[in-house]
Amino acid sequence: MKGDFFDALRAGAERVAVWADLLDRINVFPVADGDTGRNLLISLLPLKSSERDRSALIEKLFLSARGNSGNIAAQFFTGFLSCENEAKFPKLHDAVHRGTKQAWQAVANPRPGTILSVFDDLESSLKHVPMDDQGEWVSVVLKKLEGTVLKTARILPVLQNANVVDAGALGIFIFFDAFLHALYLRGPQFAPLSATFKEHLSVREAWEADVETGSCVDAVVRLKEGGKKVMEDLSLSGNSVVARENGDCIKIHIHTGDQSAIRDALSRGGSIIQWASDDLSAQTRAFSFRPLHQAVHIMTDAAGSITRDNARHLGMTVLDSYIAIGTKDLPETYVDTADMYTAMAQGIRVTTSQASVFERYQHYEKILGLYNTALYLCVGSVYTGNYHAVMDWKSAHDPEDRLKVIDTGAASGKLGLIAIATAEHAATTTTAKEVSDFALHAVAACEEYIFLDTLHFLAMGGRLSKTSAVFGDMLHLKPVVSPAPEGAKKVAVLRNRKDQVAFAMEKLENTIHSDAHPIIMIEYTDNKEWTESGIAATVRKSFPYAEIILQPFSLTTGAHTGPGTWGIAFLPSGS
Repeated sequence: MKGDFFDALRAGAERVAVWADLLDRINVFPVADGDTGRNLLISLLPLKSSERDRSALIEKLFLSARGNSGNIAAQFFTGFLSCENEAKFPKLHDAVHRGTKQAWQAVANPRPGTILSVFDDLESSLKHVPMDDQGEWVSVVLKKLEGTVLKTARILPVLQNANVVDAGALGIFIFFDAFLHALYLRGPQFAPLSATFKEHLSVREAWEADVETGSCVDAVVRLKEGGKKVMEDLSLSGNSVVARENGDCIKIHIHTGDQSAIRDALSRGGSIIQWASDDLSAQTRAFSFRPLHQAVHIMTDAAGSITRDNARHLGMTVLDSYIAIGTKDLPETYVDTADMYTAMAQGIRVTTSQASVFERYQHYEKILGLYNTALYLCVGSVYTGNYHAVMDWKSAHDPEDRLKVIDTGAASGKLGLIAIATAEHAATTTTAKEVSDFALHAVAACEEYIFLDTLHFLAMGGRLSKTSAVFGDMLHLKPVVSPAPEGAKKVAVLRNRKDQVAFAMEKLENTIHSDAHPIIMIEYTDNKEWTESGIAATVRKSFPYAEIILQPFSLTTGAHTGPGTWGIAFLPSGS
């Protein structure tokens, strides 16, 4: 019995999204820049969409591919998508064969012991393992691929020294574990990664990453006459080169010490229609950071104002919501803040959605596979279905109550500040109960005030009548809202920014003593410079002992409140 081919693709991509943070933590090859999980997640996002036209999917994969592993994976799936849902097993093998061949051809310097080896052994297994319509052979194939991934820790010297498996190879194994189970309707009984690869899922303590220089560039170029020769020459001038063609366009990924020279060369070959770059020095330095040991692992939702950098530095797990900007849909913490607010200002529709139940369940399972106990500081149950989802999962899968859950009743900066303070406290104590008690105190004590600049976006999202929004904006009314367990409450209506600042300072001064050591989070949308020079500077003068965090708003909140919004959350006594 076989399931739906596109549903199986979606299951594979969703499971990669769940494990992306761990893949980042073990990404030491070809450069220890900690982005393989991010790159695979972003590159495979088209497979999660409702698109069922294979040609359209291939086009989207071409444009979405990011990084070394993501470009190789996208090239593989370009070939793989020739597989028909109704096909018998030899055609599945043919599709993997085509994908593997294209993946190897895309890489200027292909290496065994990487993502390519998983493609090779998947193809070999499909060719030699006896197959049946019931899919009993799936377990045999996946067991072979487990061995392939484990061997990567012994093949490449850098992986051997760091004592980890190749992140790209593990990512593709994770994809096909979910894909094959879904395609043959075997249920989500996936390989216990934390047990199978447990010796190779964290970088050896004594290992240190080399700090790289230069940039990691991804670009799409529409070629002009003679441009292909320019691209061929360019592929010899950098490292980690992956190049692939699609019609009259070429996608190139390259590590370079001079991105200006690369951009100039690309421009000589054609017109650049897409460009992205990462600072390798910043990435490799960040990768070397090791979070402190915590008494209990902290998990929270990106609906709080939490960034991927927060999660990495504090050792937290963050469950993403999804932000759709026009037709582009990304996990919240992967969205470029400036891009979203620019789009909103231009009238492009921005919407939010939750991760699928499958994806959320896989997060909970992952957490208990990696940690003895965890504390989930959940976005308020009035705002999303996350609390009910985790409690349903716990009733069936957590008889020992290892995953503690608190319905914080909060969202936005209030939730983010509770999570950050609790994670910091978890590194100062030895018992999970102390951490839980601190979290409950923070939930009760933390306050947040959100200052809207316009009512227009609330009306667009259906949270306010358009008539009310028009009259409110005409009268220059700027509401102040505060997240509460029963929902967001309007606590004031102000005339201008000066009144907003006065209101915020009054709330702080009425709650916090000047000699106290509070944690104060100041949140921005498209107004970082103003909040930093204005609000943050004012708060520092009044509360010299405060820990002040300047933080982008949760984009789940920002998508509803729009550009110009800012906020302040505070915990009267920090950790």
